[in-house]
Amino acid sequence: MPNYVERVRNGLADLLPDLPQDLLDLYTLLALVNGEACTLEDVHDAWAIWRNNTNSKHKSLIPFDELTIEVQELDRKYMEAIHQASALDIRLR
Repeated sequence: MPNYVERVRNGLADLLPDLPQDLLDLYTLLALVNGEACTLEDVHDAWAIWRNNTNSKHKSLIPFDELTIEVQELDRKYMEAIHQASALDIRLR
């Protein structure tokens, strides 16, 4: 039987199958710590930590509120998946 971290991580992996493993770990942490209170800014910050390690010159490595609305909205599907995965963990307890 999977532990609580694995339940959330597996739920996210099902919802976001193409996510790199190290980014999946950061989003799992968001699901565990913030759950359904996770914001688009939280997702961006986790992504920024990951992207800084993979491409520190990326044009979107700026504070969330400096991004265009269109770029901010790119994080919505990840935020919604984090909400779903955190809710799934609560139901499975």
